[in-house]
Amino acid sequence: MNVNIAATTVENYRKLRDAGIGTYILFQETYHKESYEKLHPTGPKHNYCYHTEAMDRAMQGGIDDVGLGVLFGLELYRYEFAGLLMHAEHLEAAFGVGPHTISVPRIKRADDIDPNVFDNGIDDDTFAKIVACIRIAVPYTGMIISTRESKSVRERLLHLGISQISGASKTSVGGYAEEEPEDEKSEQFDVSDNRTLDEVVRWLMEQGYIPSFCTACYREGRTGDRFMSLCKSGQIQNCCQPNALMTLKEYLMDYASPKTREVGERLIENEMKNVASDKVRAIATERLIKIEQGERDFRF
Repeated sequence: MNVNIAATTVENYRKLRDAGIGTYILFQETYHKESYEKLHPTGPKHNYCYHTEAMDRAMQGGIDDVGLGVLFGLELYRYEFAGLLMHAEHLEAAFGVGPHTISVPRIKRADDIDPNVFDNGIDDDTFAKIVACIRIAVPYTGMIISTRESKSVRERLLHLGISQISGASKTSVGGYAEEEPEDEKSEQFDVSDNRTLDEVVRWLMEQGYIPSFCTACYREGRTGDRFMSLCKSGQIQNCCQPNALMTLKEYLMDYASPKTREVGERLIENEMKNVASDKVRAIATERLIKIEQGERDFRF
């Protein structure tokens, strides 16, 4: 389970670590100190330094997978881009572990927010360049894009470096439990891609991608420097590819529509041929059969 909460103390981060969380995520929103303090005039988030140094305290508390992000549109994007990369560089220099993920949200319309009030918005072409440059500068990180972006924008960015994508997201409190009445909406922001998870999974497969629901690295203790060493060397592929195919198989068996399952079964059959290791391919093939028979939770 990944956790996204406000900046807190080393002691509290240690409690989260002891509880076995995955990645700790906290967006900086803006690295521009003056703008940050203007946007957070009071309250616990007002302290710029305390917020900015949260990832250092998380690392000190033993959480070695952290996720960064800025809200593009609050300040000049070049400044934010530089701040984001400097933050990643600092974490790697100080703790030997760069960010596990980097998210790239843009400011969008919400209940009390008009994005037109902010004059630092970025167009789709600039946004695409930012994603491509982050991918080049931080090649090991997982890059996340949410449903606040449209299908067309997300499809474009998948080709430029995005590696994690959400589907059927709800941004209101308790939104997954029950639908809110129209006059009581509390969404954090408007969702632009309203497709179901089944539709998103099928779309990804039709684009040639393998939708992966894998959490094996967290559960096997491959976090922090252990994950980074495998990731930077490319050896993580020996785990990621078969794990992706096995978790996709579970999804197809348990949740997918008949059409999505048909597309997925064909993709798995084709992708299994690309598993480099004969031994891994043989084991994965055997486990795929067992998943078909009702067994679950295999991982490398």
